[in-house]
Amino acid sequence: MGLFSLFFSKPVSTELTVTSDNGFHLRPIAKFAAVAKPYPCKIEASFKGKTVDAKNVNTLLSLSLEKGNHFKITAQGKQAQEALKVLQHTFITLMQDDKEVKKIQKEQIAYESDSVIEGQIICKGIAISPAYYYQEKRIQKETNMTLAEAIEKSMQELETLYHTQKDHTDIYLAQKELLASLQTEVKTLLELEKLIEKSCSELLDTKLEAKISDYHDILQRVQKHLGLETKVLFPKTPFILLANDMLPSQIEKLSQTAVQGVVLRETSVNSHTAILLRGAGIPSLIAAHDKIGEATEIILDAHSSVLITKPTNNDLQRANKRLEEDIKQTRNASSKRFDPVITQSRKKIKVLANVTDVNSATLAKEEGAEGIGLLRTEFLFKEEKPTLEEQTDAYEKIFSHFDEITVRTLDVGGDKALPYIDLPKENNPFLGIRGIRLFQTHPQIMEEQLHAIFKASNNRFLKVMFPMVSTVKEFNEAKTFAKKVAQKYQLNIEHIQFGIMIEVPSVLFLLDAFNEIVDFYSIGTNDLAQYLFAIERTHPTLYIEENSSVLFDAIETIVKKADKPVSICGELAGKSNAIPQLLDLGITTLSVSPKQIAQTKEEIRNHV
Repeated sequence: MGLFSLFFSKPVSTELTVTSDNGFHLRPIAKFAAVAKPYPCKIEASFKGKTVDAKNVNTLLSLSLEKGNHFKITAQGKQAQEALKVLQHTFITLMQDDKEVKKIQKEQIAYESDSVIEGQIICKGIAISPAYYYQEKRIQKETNMTLAEAIEKSMQELETLYHTQKDHTDIYLAQKELLASLQTEVKTLLELEKLIEKSCSELLDTKLEAKISDYHDILQRVQKHLGLETKVLFPKTPFILLANDMLPSQIEKLSQTAVQGVVLRETSVNSHTAILLRGAGIPSLIAAHDKIGEATEIILDAHSSVLITKPTNNDLQRANKRLEEDIKQTRNASSKRFDPVITQSRKKIKVLANVTDVNSATLAKEEGAEGIGLLRTEFLFKEEKPTLEEQTDAYEKIFSHFDEITVRTLDVGGDKALPYIDLPKENNPFLGIRGIRLFQTHPQIMEEQLHAIFKASNNRFLKVMFPMVSTVKEFNEAKTFAKKVAQKYQLNIEHIQFGIMIEVPSVLFLLDAFNEIVDFYSIGTNDLAQYLFAIERTHPTLYIEENSSVLFDAIETIVKKADKPVSICGELAGKSNAIPQLLDLGITTLSVSPKQIAQTKEEIRNHV
């Protein structure tokens, strides 16, 4: 950006509020900075008298922004106004998508022993094994690699992990962006070590303190390429690991050992280490663990949130009984994940998956999904507009996994912004140009997406779903648009059905008319609840009751009036306390996240 542009352009700014219970932490910061980087203007973030570069992950993280904090984003120079608008929308979306890790409710289980340590549950489960304290050794090797080369190699590793791992891949992408930001400020390993030490000190005693392990993780990765490798030592026999903390990168290796459980002293349920422990399904607690004799058999009960350091025989019997129940339940659900789902009253229910990209489609197949109930195509539309070929290739890979697939057309606008989609600034973005309204404002993008979907379908049965439909006219115009696209490119779409997401309350009063023209419905309970109660999902203080009778009344109305197939793809579909009521209302198709499939099927099988 030229100096003239910077000094003679008027800065523009806006205030943002952190609404996530997790604060503005590493993963959303990495995504935010990635959106900011392409803009040629200067972009800064200010909080409590401190101003930092908003394109730099490390400096943004140093603001330690927690829920309820208000901070200012200022842009100055070329495209400043556009950058500010996009970043504002991006931030709202990030806050909305950053789900709170809810405190796990502990069970009340009585133990006889007086040696009981209370803890906080990271991942539920139970373990009975000898205690083993964390041990590591450092190995020095000769290397000719420079710091720049070591950082580049580390970033390549993180990029590979992002593309190859099945769960929580955004952790690796966030670490890569953090390392990239650190790289701009150092020239030697010593400088990197000092910068990381300084950055970690700024996070101490804040909501983001748990992210310190990510800095240490990055440093160890770089050091390894420079010849200093840290290896964690694990026993070959079953053990319960006791440690102050662990690095996120160590969890994958840990899961391949004979580990039965983990007790950490210095972490939080929101840390990346905790997220990966849950993803690996390793029973784990946050608790003190002083003076526990190594090789002593202990009980880690992450159902009742306690560590029994000197269990009695009765305690061991009780714990073993619960362990057997857990193993039986897990094996039962997993072994039957590919089986059809039938309730106790012999009613067939279909369990599909909500999919966000190629990796999650692969995972959904492995987890037993019967199809895709919601393919969120936004994963293709990132900082740069995808080409027709890129879209077609991604859709083909996903379509190859299942016989039943529902594709949602691009759902951006409102709270979801893209740099190359120019939308006017709106006072109420959730009530503005988003979803199906893009057919009117950005026909070229929608044409290219439909072209790619039709081309990738290759004459296989497919459902195409339009989001945010509020009137019959909108649906008719979108379907006509789709037919014209098919005619233009001489593509056969006789095998494709067209339906709508029910998210806007007006549809409830138009179902008789919609029954005449749509092929299917899918209820998006997240947005439907938002519009029913006129409460924005990202609002910092207002709250929508999860199991509100009003929402269930709306679902009941839809099921009774609709004469075309109805499914649910919102978060409500995966809630164990909501599933029985949904089935009682007549819902026969649920679409949930891949990891929820096996357990959702079990919930349904137990329903009368």
